[in-house]
Amino acid sequence: MRDLLHLTAETAARYLDNLDDRGVAPSPKALASLTELYEPFPELPMEDSSVLASLDRIGSPATTAMAGQRYFGFVMGGSLPAALAANWLAGAWDQCPGLFVASPIGAVLEEVCLGWLLDALKLPDDCGGAFVTGATMANFTALAAARHAVLARSGWDVEADGLFGAPPITVIVGHEAHPSVIKALGLLGLGRSRIVRVPTDCQGRMIAAEMPSLSGPAIICLQAGNVNTGAFDPAVEICARVRSTAAWVHVDGAFGLWAAASSEYAHLLEGFVAADSWATDAHKWLNVPYDSGLAFVRDAAALKSAMSVTAAYLPQGGHREPSQYTPELSRRARGVEIWAALKSLGRTGIADLIERNCRLARRFGKALQQGGCEILNEVVLNQVLVSFGDAVRTRQVIERVQQDGTCWCGPTEWQGRTAMRISVSSWRTRDDDVDRSVFAILRAARA
Repeated sequence: MRDLLHLTAETAARYLDNLDDRGVAPSPKALASLTELYEPFPELPMEDSSVLASLDRIGSPATTAMAGQRYFGFVMGGSLPAALAANWLAGAWDQCPGLFVASPIGAVLEEVCLGWLLDALKLPDDCGGAFVTGATMANFTALAAARHAVLARSGWDVEADGLFGAPPITVIVGHEAHPSVIKALGLLGLGRSRIVRVPTDCQGRMIAAEMPSLSGPAIICLQAGNVNTGAFDPAVEICARVRSTAAWVHVDGAFGLWAAASSEYAHLLEGFVAADSWATDAHKWLNVPYDSGLAFVRDAAALKSAMSVTAAYLPQGGHREPSQYTPELSRRARGVEIWAALKSLGRTGIADLIERNCRLARRFGKALQQGGCEILNEVVLNQVLVSFGDAVRTRQVIERVQQDGTCWCGPTEWQGRTAMRISVSSWRTRDDDVDRSVFAILRAARA
């Protein structure tokens, strides 16, 4: 085992060392090699080192270099060194942190991280929290608590009696709500097509004046950081409009919620602290390995009521029992690498990461605009939308950029326009990476 783990570390280190020398997207040759994996189920065992060698030979070249410094797709951060190392150690520990008695370290690290995260994100310090897979499950978890609370106020126990015959819940989202929110609402039985969509402005922000009047159980989903523009819904105005009702306000802040950790960008979250729940990703702007989502709920009892499980063989102790706050019982110990990331960065390190990425996004926008490209959004955070003319030409430029391999930027559709989306999210990215990428993008545009 020791020799194999040393070999694994050397293999992984070599992979990371070589990222800057390869294209960000896998080559056609690497993709073609994936056909080797389609083989009959092996009859005989294979040496562990040979298994690793095969995986490295076929798999490593066929990865997209998300761990590198010039991957700007889908708001995906790299993995901080301390977080990656902690993730490896957690794999060796092989902990299931559903119960304190099963994994004291897993349970305690989640307790500690919950307190640190609430501090860093400027959320109420008595919130309940859940460590889940990503933003979809974070939204699902928080919205399950919302469903419980708004129906309980109407005298309905949704966990016991389900939704059959329950008072209807009005669900309000912005027209530019992220698909993860819509999926979570569908999973919760609240419907994807029956939701009320509020019009948005040219940056994707909900128009507060268009909010409908509310009566009965209601959930309003706000967005902190639009996935295309980085824009924030007007939380102050919307929360003021619904304050006199019993509505629950939820915030999808998959990456934008981290702006609270920076004094330079915290103003973008003005009013969001008045919400009832928040969802975010640690594998986005905290730069921990996949997967790592976070849900925070002001009413911890509502979260526990929505997620709790009882069984005689699942002993409950005096500590916070993680399984009482998450959809899963069996899961990995996500608190380990979150703790390592927070411990290694500290308050100033997180702020520096956020501010540097945002500064680099502005550098992207300014340089591309000076190069003759059209920037479609106000670059308020880490997102840049670029048009190269009509839809056909923009898609051609994106394809050339991806084939070139200097960087990776993906396509998106934004209010009737096809655009390149640039998301600056990695701790590795520096000025030189932006400049090299801009040069490659402008070269593709001129071609």
